[in-house]
Amino acid sequence: MLGKKLVTAQKRGETRALCLGLGMVACSMMMYFFIGITIVPFYTKSVWTTETLCKVLKANIKDKVFCPNSEGSEDEEIFPYPCLQVWVNLTASGQEVMLYQTEDTLEKNPKCSYVPDKLENSKEVKARIETIASNFKKYQTFPCYYDPGGTQTNVILSRLYPSKGLLFAFLWPTLMFTGGCLIIVLVKISQYVSVLSAWQ
Repeated sequence: MLGKKLVTAQKRGETRALCLGLGMVACSMMMYFFIGITIVPFYTKSVWTTETLCKVLKANIKDKVFCPNSEGSEDEEIFPYPCLQVWVNLTASGQEVMLYQTEDTLEKNPKCSYVPDKLENSKEVKARIETIASNFKKYQTFPCYYDPGGTQTNVILSRLYPSKGLLFAFLWPTLMFTGGCLIIVLVKISQYVSVLSAWQ
C-alpha cells in the first residue's frame, strides 16, 4: 500500500515537473516571437551600423521650434523647445555632417540634433539642452555611428538597439528555453530509470 502511494506521488511530481518544463519552453518561444516582431526589425532597419570617431565643429542652439511628442499626436501635444544643432567632422570620410542623438531623432525632427521628451517645465527643457550643448563643446571627440553604404549622410550618437542590447534581449528567453529542456530531459530520464528498475 505504501509502495503504491510512493509511486503515485512520484508520478504526480513528474507530471508537474514536465508541465513546468513545457511551460518554460512555451514562454521562451513567445518571448522569441515578441522580440522578433519588435526589436529585430528596428535593429535590421537601422543603416547606421559602423562606429567611428566624430569631432565637434560647432554646436549651436537655434530659436524654438515646434515638434509633436509622438507620431499622430494631436495639436495640443505639440510643444516648443530650443533647437540644438551639432555639426561634426566624420573621421571615416572627413565630411562635415549633422549629428543626431538616435535614429528616432531624425524621424521626429531632422532640423535638430536632440528632441526632448514633452515636459511641462520649459525651463527644465532649456537647461537640459544647454547642458548637452556645453558637453559637446567640452568633449570634442567621441564615438558615433555612420552609414557605410552612403544612404544617410548624417551620423547618430547612439543606436536604439545596439548589438549588445540585442544579445541581452535574447539571453533571458534562451536561458528559460534551456532550463525547460533540461527539466524535460531529467523527467524523461527519471521515468526511464523507474521503468528499468521495475522491470528488473
